[in-house]
Amino acid sequence: MPRNVVLLLSRLLFAALFIPSGFHALSDIPGTTSYFAGLGLPLPMLAAWGTGLFELIAGLLILAGLKTSIAALLLAAFCIMAGFIGHYGQGGDDPMLTFLHSQMLMKDIATAGGFLALAMAGAGAFSIDGRGST
Repeated sequence: MPRNVVLLLSRLLFAALFIPSGFHALSDIPGTTSYFAGLGLPLPMLAAWGTGLFELIAGLLILAGLKTSIAALLLAAFCIMAGFIGHYGQGGDDPMLTFLHSQMLMKDIATAGGFLALAMAGAGAFSIDGRGST
């Protein structure tokens, strides 16, 4: 498969994860705030708004291929931070819940790895960043 098609597909798949997540967080600020409060985060309403806006905007940047390397690096850091805040050590005494949280942490770390690769590769020709490239 040609490189630019793979990069476009990569951006579409990443956007499919982050745009709806950001939209969902912003469309239910009370629920998102409650979730962050349950994690013990300070200023959970600020975290809810910030997370929702970040996921939505960064997802749209990745989709369009605009400032892709910067957005991908920020999303990589976000994934690692979110994974550790939301999943590390979670599950309590329930072995299945502990396992699920550890898998979600590893998914977040793997997603960060994909974003690092995208940051290095760039958005490709089918993007705003890649206008005029081959």
